[in-house]
Amino acid sequence: MERTPPSQRRQVEALAAYGIPETHISRVVGIDPKTLRKCYRDELDLGETKANAHIAGFLFNSAKNGNVSAQIFWLKTRARWRETPVELKHSGEIAHKDLSQLSDEELHRMIVLLAADCGLAPIKTIESSVPRREETAEPSLPNGGGTLSLRPANPRRGN
Repeated sequence: MERTPPSQRRQVEALAAYGIPETHISRVVGIDPKTLRKCYRDELDLGETKANAHIAGFLFNSAKNGNVSAQIFWLKTRARWRETPVELKHSGEIAHKDLSQLSDEELHRMIVLLAADCGLAPIKTIESSVPRREETAEPSLPNGGGTLSLRPANPRRGN
């Protein structure tokens, strides 16, 4: 039996490392697939193992250096971590509320609560010391002459 050159052994190992099927490797080397398996068993097995170890080393270093995708992949494949599916179930009917039936105070309370849920700061109301128009009987015109008649406050606006 003739001795196989080391370069051919390295070639078989490299092709196995790249994931080339044995039938294709046997054609490249020029031998029957059975002969390939018989004469190059170590190269076929070690090629794949060495390649996986090499890539695993890169993955491990990437994960150690903060690559979050590599960390997640490592934990899912090596530590058997998995994402647990979240199942949401509807617990009843969706309520519809007619806001036109609420008082101004109820609407204001709802707005304040919703704004707080959204992270908005409450608004402080600053009271004016200037009397409202409806509080003055007959204001004078800017030029100092005559008087002005006032209309009643709009009842819809809550004044």
